[in-house]
Amino acid sequence: MASLDIQALIAFIAVAETGSFSLAAEKLFLTQSAVSKRVAQLEQQLQTPVFDRVKRKFWLTEAGKALLPMAKQIIQSLKDTQQAISDIAGKTSGKLAIAFSHHIGLHRLGPHLKQFSSEHAEVNLDISFVDSDDGYARVLEGTSELAVITLFPEPRKDICVTPLWRDPLALVCSPEHPLHLRNNVSLEELSQLDMIFPGENTHTGNLIHQLFAQENRSLKTSMTTSNLETIKMMVSIGLGWSILPKTMIGELEQIHIPDTYLERQLGIIELQGRQQSNAANAFKTMLLKTASIH
Repeated sequence: MASLDIQALIAFIAVAETGSFSLAAEKLFLTQSAVSKRVAQLEQQLQTPVFDRVKRKFWLTEAGKALLPMAKQIIQSLKDTQQAISDIAGKTSGKLAIAFSHHIGLHRLGPHLKQFSSEHAEVNLDISFVDSDDGYARVLEGTSELAVITLFPEPRKDICVTPLWRDPLALVCSPEHPLHLRNNVSLEELSQLDMIFPGENTHTGNLIHQLFAQENRSLKTSMTTSNLETIKMMVSIGLGWSILPKTMIGELEQIHIPDTYLERQLGIIELQGRQQSNAANAFKTMLLKTASIH
């Protein structure tokens, strides 16, 4: 079998990810014909189809499903090698792929991006905004070199964690809520009122579950969303109480629960054993100077 062509693998990955030859062509700045020829070349080299084609729709064949993760690994290894060679010369350049949680992107990212772009103009930042759990997935698969997210308390296999900031949380309601201006509220009272829940698979959601489980109380969930801005909007119009970072309270009222303090940690995750680029190290060093966790 002839050696696989790198450009053919890149075209194959683009079609698999977009589900379309035309969208893959746009993504790669090629013609649709060029993408089709590269995929056909790959199938000829492999001597098997990688896509099923039915009425302009495409699905990965079993061979395509087996090839996709290996193709991504090959391309990522090539990019890492190119970056490592560039880094040997001491340059801070190239592409730096970073994932940020939506909350960090909205409330903490701006000044850091401005500083980094000013100090390292030769670095091309490739930024993704994701849920924190997706940040872990992107680092594990190599799509993002770093992720700056809400850290989960339990360790994750093959992930290195660098805590940066404490993020105190507060239970909140609208000024028109029945709990408005109450000095102390019990978990029993809260369990009887509608809550906007921050997602079953989120660390914030787990914190709330654990708090109520300590008193064998259940939550009366009226709506669920992991988007904190959406939660704030729903609380502000009186659809229920919820939990938010204290930095987001704004015009909302804080619900005071005696002897209760909740916080989460925000920080950097990276793949254990992966040699980081000079750009990634520079970004990490910059954020560490702002850290409130030591």
